[in-house]
Amino acid sequence: MAQHRPDTSDAAAPAGGSSPAPRVAFASLGCPKALTDSELILTQLSAEGYQTSREYAGADLVIVNTCGFIDDAVKESLDTIGQALAENGRVIVTGCLGAKTGENGQNLVQQVHPKVLAVTGPHATHEVMDAVHRHVPKPHDPFTDLVPPQGIKLTPRHYAYLKISEGCNHACTFCIIPSMRGKLVSRPIGDVLEEARKLFESGVKELLVVSQDTSAYGVDVQYRTGFWNGQPVKTRMVELCERLSQLAEPFGAWVRLHYVYPYPHVDELIPMMAQGRILPYLDIPFQHAHPDVLRRMKRPASGERHLERLQAWRAACPELVIRSTFIAGFPGETEAEFEALLDFVREAQIDRAGCFAYSPVPGAAANEIPGAVPEALRQERRSRFMAAAEAVSVQRLARRVGAIMQVLVDQAPAMGRRGGVGRSYADAPEIDGVVRLLPPQKISTQLRVGEFTRARVVAAEGHDLVAQPL
Repeated sequence: MAQHRPDTSDAAAPAGGSSPAPRVAFASLGCPKALTDSELILTQLSAEGYQTSREYAGADLVIVNTCGFIDDAVKESLDTIGQALAENGRVIVTGCLGAKTGENGQNLVQQVHPKVLAVTGPHATHEVMDAVHRHVPKPHDPFTDLVPPQGIKLTPRHYAYLKISEGCNHACTFCIIPSMRGKLVSRPIGDVLEEARKLFESGVKELLVVSQDTSAYGVDVQYRTGFWNGQPVKTRMVELCERLSQLAEPFGAWVRLHYVYPYPHVDELIPMMAQGRILPYLDIPFQHAHPDVLRRMKRPASGERHLERLQAWRAACPELVIRSTFIAGFPGETEAEFEALLDFVREAQIDRAGCFAYSPVPGAAANEIPGAVPEALRQERRSRFMAAAEAVSVQRLARRVGAIMQVLVDQAPAMGRRGGVGRSYADAPEIDGVVRLLPPQKISTQLRVGEFTRARVVAAEGHDLVAQPL
């Protein structure tokens, strides 16, 4: 899991002649949804005049935003809390782990770390700020005009996550996210579009749309009509993407979709992708392909239906890239069912695939399903899956050699004359591969972080491409 701390040591300054503003250190763990929660908290801290610090030591308080989905994430979160307590001693905990209970029914965080000052669950900005106020009173005269319009972001300046909803209506047997984050709650579409506008105006070149279930946006409010910029807009994924593409166009920016369940209305997005209005990239959490396993998981559809949809999408938009995640060793999974999953990954030609060996999560219904797969076999199947998936990915990447692609530059040392690192439309930050850029051959060509460059792909190496800037 990625850990982020604020990219500034002074997000807010004290009033002239007054005592220094309180300093709050921050650690953010887990997925992009948690990252946006962290950004909301940091924005509110800055709005109220607090400073943020890179270091735990010397801060008046530490906030740790946790992840609690799988065992490794729980351990990392608990270790980070322990480190903050050791280095500072005054710690507030928020996020998904804050909603979990231990074996005795008590709060898990407080059970392991009884010295923490307060614990909240996810998407709890108000509760976190209440706890901050209790332990470190806010400055008397906050300079709210020092907060940038887009708020405080933990990502680089040129890309940002946009969370459009919270919670999930699914009852997947392996997942406890609904019990931690609740049922689906869609943000008002006017608020979402206004945030997107501010992000593009602040210099964001890539907007990554995230939620627990992006395709379900608006289901909870029956797709009611909202308003933005004086115009009616339906609270629905397709209409949202239409408006986001319009906002992005004047800035030449990208819009990328994550956590997209393959509901029927996703078909309506493919023409937009084919026209280049949003990136031809879909992050779809298939989890498995065999119908019996999907039923035990309480997941919709089947591998055959997924294959039909993918084939139709690629026929309409040949540049489409599919990223997905899968689970190997789910309770009751037979060797034949696992082989069916391998066949699906090969036939579906999944461009980017990740795989988890099934991990029993306390409170998940899957724990009661008979036929638990031994740990060693779960790990062995995960390894076999990744070998098959990587072979597909490498094959598909090799087809791009010789192509000219638009690359968003993430790193460019020495004024961009020594090459750099970037990403194509097929590469989401931190989870996919990269494009390693060679030194530009033309003196007039310079690579600048946060800007696009055209480059010809000259090689494919592992999960990455090598390209020559033009």
